[in-house]
Amino acid sequence: MLAAYDLRTTSEKFSEILPRLVARVAARPASVLAAVREILAEVDEGGDAALCACTARFDGVELAPSQLWLTPAEAEAAWDTADPDFRDALTRAASRIRAYHTAFRHTEGFWEELDGLIVEERILPVDRAGIYVPGGRADYPSTVLMTVIPAQVAGVGELVVCVPPDKDGLVPRSTAAALHLLGVSEVYKIGGAQAIAALAYGTETIRPVDKIVGPGNVYVALAKAEVAHRVGVESIAGPSELLIIADELAPPDQVAIDLMAQAEHGPGGFIMLVTWSDELADAVRHELKRLVSLSPRRREIEDTFVDGGRLVLCAGATEALDIANAAAPEHLQLMVTTPTALLPKVRHAGAVFCGYDTPVTLGDYVAGPSHVLPTAGTARFASALHVADFQKSLHIVTASRKGLAEIASVACKIAETEGLQAHADAITVRLGGQGPGAGENAEKTGF
Repeated sequence: MLAAYDLRTTSEKFSEILPRLVARVAARPASVLAAVREILAEVDEGGDAALCACTARFDGVELAPSQLWLTPAEAEAAWDTADPDFRDALTRAASRIRAYHTAFRHTEGFWEELDGLIVEERILPVDRAGIYVPGGRADYPSTVLMTVIPAQVAGVGELVVCVPPDKDGLVPRSTAAALHLLGVSEVYKIGGAQAIAALAYGTETIRPVDKIVGPGNVYVALAKAEVAHRVGVESIAGPSELLIIADELAPPDQVAIDLMAQAEHGPGGFIMLVTWSDELADAVRHELKRLVSLSPRRREIEDTFVDGGRLVLCAGATEALDIANAAAPEHLQLMVTTPTALLPKVRHAGAVFCGYDTPVTLGDYVAGPSHVLPTAGTARFASALHVADFQKSLHIVTASRKGLAEIASVACKIAETEGLQAHADAITVRLGGQGPGAGENAEKTGF
């Protein structure tokens, strides 16, 4: 079920096999990129009519432009009719997530030098943010919590959410309920690359946004990359990934179910178990066969394992960490006796889950940090979706005459060395000097 690799017996050098071992199999073929570009251009030119045509073509739902919006009444009805236990769970999860992001919110700063130069940093939210909540294979009210709450904590004034419609042309009820709980009123029944196009370019109904966030399939990911010159994007999040490092004491049934939990999102994922215990490896294989046969999402899990599932036997914890850092997975689980001993050596991962009793599921729903994490090895330079993704820094500089005089020589010397005389003159003219730019050079340029 999982492709097996035993690095202890291979004749290849570890450094040579490692790149192949951690390579993602989910490709982005030229045909998909061409299709994405066609959809983006279609929506950019055709607006609402193009959105409706794409929704009919890709989601099999006929909607008029007036039906694209999820009305507050629809969202409220979804909330009112939801299972009370689900409403309670959603409310409690939202409270934990909001508390986390509030605690780690980026704060403003103020710095004043003795010479009178004052520098402030103001943290301002983007005016309008677009959030993509995926659908299709499953409904994701959790993604509503994980994306909307950090935007609200950041202080974003306008939030617009796009969700693929279900077969009846509606936003899935659990997702609509989550949107109602958080008070999001601008929601559209649009999915795929066409949703990203609408958020980036705008249509007759949808005004363009300043930033787009949220996970999605390969079409969504490529569309975000294509419009990144037009709007901000937080990352190009793709299919789910999990790498588990497990020692000989890790419970095989827990390891197996954790692998399955991320694999059930569907094909294109990256699922890897790394261990130095033959006994654990054999036990996990046995458990996977038993548990997968009982799963209601057996097809999705098997397809993920066939394309992206790997079981790696290595020499020990040090080699396992080398593999993990090279893979830079979205989720890293340290299912070992003393995970704190390994943590200092972890350099690249979207999120780390420590110990036998910390499944990734906690991060998916209630731990607090967003479950929108970097995939495809981008954890080498990217991080989880955060309040800061919806904010920007505004630096404010105020100089007194004394402060200007104190640092004038430094700035002027650098400017003159770069050959930018007017930069230097902009300082000296304020201090009573004219500089070459005020006389001879001005005459030559006709000013």
